[in-house]
Parts: sequence; structure tokens; C-alpha cells
Amino acid sequence: MTKINLLDWRAQRRQRRKQQFYAVLGLSFLISAGIVLIGYLVVDAAISHQQQRNGYLQQQIAELDKQIKEIQELQRVKANLLSRMRVIEQLQQSRSATVHFFDEIINTLPDGVYLTGIKQSGGNVTLDGIAESNGRVSAYMKNLDASPWFKDPKLVVIRTSDRNRQRSSEFQLQVTNLTKAADSTPSAGAPGK
Repeated sequence: MTKINLLDWRAQRRQRRKQQFYAVLGLSFLISAGIVLIGYLVVDAAISHQQQRNGYLQQQIAELDKQIKEIQELQRVKANLLSRMRVIEQLQQSRSATVHFFDEIINTLPDGVYLTGIKQSGGNVTLDGIAESNGRVSAYMKNLDASPWFKDPKLVVIRTSDRNRQRSSEFQLQVTNLTKAADSTPSAGAPGK
């Protein structure tokens, strides 16, 4: 038997085009959704990778901060040790200064002059003594002025007395000790050398 199509061919074509349109629309929706999903995954992977890098950098920064604190602590300890070493060196250098000080006091002392007291306050030294005459006190002052260890001798007091028919002069001198004034001890036995 013969089949007769009673439907309008135009309606059929419209129906086919409608189906093709929906198929293309569905396919483009799926492709768009796939592109969006791929883009989301790529961006998410990039964000995750950057977060890992940031975490690594934060960890390295924390380690460097810890090392900087250790370095600062070591520098503080080093500065403390260096200051202690300087104090020890100064003590080592000034160890023989007392011997040189008294040696120079004796070397500058002329005959007929006797010391009864020595007082030191910082760089100033006060010498009390007895001399056979005022000229010997003057000679002692000249010797102190010529000494490389002392400077600026000043006569504070001089009193002349006669004891047992002997004339003597009690005196008090002030002189500046160059080793204390400069806070350093000479290496060759005299200040400034």
C-alpha cells in the first residue's frame, strides 16, 4: 500500500530546523559549560599554586627572621665581648703603669727632697714632702716638668721651718699624670711614644 504523507512539508522542515536549533543550542551550552569548567579549574589550579608559593615564601621569611634575630643576638654578644676585651686590654696595659708611675716619681726626685705623701685623684697627683731648701723644691718641679710622664707642676703650699737647727721646707705640689689623663699606658716607657 502506498503511503501518503498528509503533513505539510513546510511544517516538517520547521520541526527539523527547530530540532537542529535545540541540538546546536544544547551542544553550544555544553561546550560553553566545558570551557567555563576548564577555565575555573585552570584558575583554581593557578590560585592553589600561588598559595603554595606564598606559603613557601612565608616559611622562608619566618626562617630568615629567626636567623636575623640570631644574628642580632650574636652581634650584641660580640659587642659585649669586644667591650670586655677592651677593658681587659686596658687593664693589661695599665698593669705596669703603677710601677712606671712610682719609678718616675723616684727618678725625678733630687737629692735633699723626701716625699711624705702621694695622693692621686683621676689625672691629678698631689705630692707632699720635705726639702732641705726651696731651691730643691724648684729643682723637683723642673724635673717633673721635664718628665714625659708628668706635666704642669704647681706649688700649692711651702712652709719653712727650723728643727734642731736645720732649716727644712715642707711643700705640697700638684702635677698632672699624663698616663691617667690620656687613659693609655705608653708602650716604650714614656707617654706619647
